[in-house]
Amino acid sequence: MGKGLPFVVRTLAVLALLVLPTLASSQAATVSSVAVVKAFSPDRDKPLTHTGVTVDQGGWRIRPASPGPVRLYEVAGPTCESCRLLFRAKVKTRDLSAPAFLEMWVRLPDRGQFFSRGLDQTVSGTIDWVSIEIPFFLQKGQQADLVKLNVVFQGDQGSLWVKDGELLRAPLS
Repeated sequence: MGKGLPFVVRTLAVLALLVLPTLASSQAATVSSVAVVKAFSPDRDKPLTHTGVTVDQGGWRIRPASPGPVRLYEVAGPTCESCRLLFRAKVKTRDLSAPAFLEMWVRLPDRGQFFSRGLDQTVSGTIDWVSIEIPFFLQKGQQADLVKLNVVFQGDQGSLWVKDGELLRAPLS
């Protein structure tokens, strides 16, 4: 008793020094378990949709002709089981008249196609480069054999650039 505030402060400081490295290493393990399934680049890949799509600023500039999806890529083959698939890309817009978002369709053999849409991460108007990521969760016994990656436009005016697109896999947790 009577150790006072300096004792409490020293004890908390020692605990912080002991706990923080453990937290940092567990976060590093989580980050390192994310794997690239496929990365997309204008140097080696071409989007499936050609109309209104040009190479520009290290990626592709898309000028939508009408509202709806612009098909970017398809990735065939088995992905992973009991995991998260992530579609990550950087986007930029100029004078985009209505929101746009990333979309991922995932085909599960004998079960059909399912989608994930970045409706909580839409872009519109004029913005500089931002990173967007949308997930798709695969449970035990589920493994995709085809993944389709799109950008969906809700309007038909303006431009959207997309670059550094990646399909990633990560643990469920």
